[in-house]
Amino acid sequence: MSDAQHEPVSVIRTPKQLVAAVVGFFLITILGIILLVQFVTQQKLTGAGTDAMSAEAVAGRLKPVADEGFTFKDANAPKVLQTGEAIYTTTCQACHGAGVAGAPKVGDSGAWGARIAQGYDTLVKHAIEGIRAMPAKGGNPDLDNLEVARAVVFMTNQSGAKFKEPEAPAASAAAPAGDAPAAAPAEAPKG
Repeated sequence: MSDAQHEPVSVIRTPKQLVAAVVGFFLITILGIILLVQFVTQQKLTGAGTDAMSAEAVAGRLKPVADEGFTFKDANAPKVLQTGEAIYTTTCQACHGAGVAGAPKVGDSGAWGARIAQGYDTLVKHAIEGIRAMPAKGGNPDLDNLEVARAVVFMTNQSGAKFKEPEAPAASAAAPAGDAPAAAPAEAPKG
């Protein structure tokens, strides 16, 4: 057998054919990429966030945070006292509804029995000043002492006590206190 039978046979036999094959390969690759890009970009794709630069979306991001679910309170307006149930719902229920950190659950007369036996004044004092794991005023310093007392009466009465809910102070006693701050600014321009 001769060596001529085992020689590899190639389509590319000259350097000119080699250059033509390499250039052809690159042209086919570039043409394929161009066609793929055209196929992908032919349709306008819409997805989440595509309207991020619209006038409405920009205005929504720029508007004040206070416009979303917040109400402004006039600090000089007379305070509107809430009911004991409202204070319980907003402040006390987090602990006294589930018995968190040893807090007696509302409605559990066994847990409240010894506390109720201490008397109304002691319970209100502990609620206002705080005791053990319970912070002063249940952690809400904006509460008035009367509101805390109302919440104590609500919780203890739900748990077997028969305390009377404290009344709001008379309007005549509150009126001079409300007029005093209004008089001070009137005197300021004189000086």
